[in-house]
Amino acid sequence: MSDIEIRDDRAGGRLEAIAGDEVVGHIEYFLLDAPARALVPVHTIVEPEHEGKGIAGSLARELYGIAAREGIVVAPLCPYVVKWAARHPEEAPAADPELLGAATEWLETHPGRF
Repeated sequence: MSDIEIRDDRAGGRLEAIAGDEVVGHIEYFLLDAPARALVPVHTIVEPEHEGKGIAGSLARELYGIAAREGIVVAPLCPYVVKWAARHPEEAPAADPELLGAATEWLETHPGRF
């Protein structure tokens, strides 16, 4: 997977895995401001021809890395990221249930966003 570059398109709410000039996978997320700042991943998608290459895991790892560098947390709503975090607790601290509730509420009040 050394030919994959991961880029954060913060304005677009996407963490993208790029091979050459092609986006081969991405995590769609939003930034929650309250009750605390958090990155909230909603969907992880890897193009079918690139599945099984560790791209989704690399995206999840980088999302947690970004959060750590920015001093914020991740409140995962994406089923893949939830599972990845459970397998990597040393890299993915558990989110506060109140924060997860606020993220879910935000998502419900913005139905057209994702």
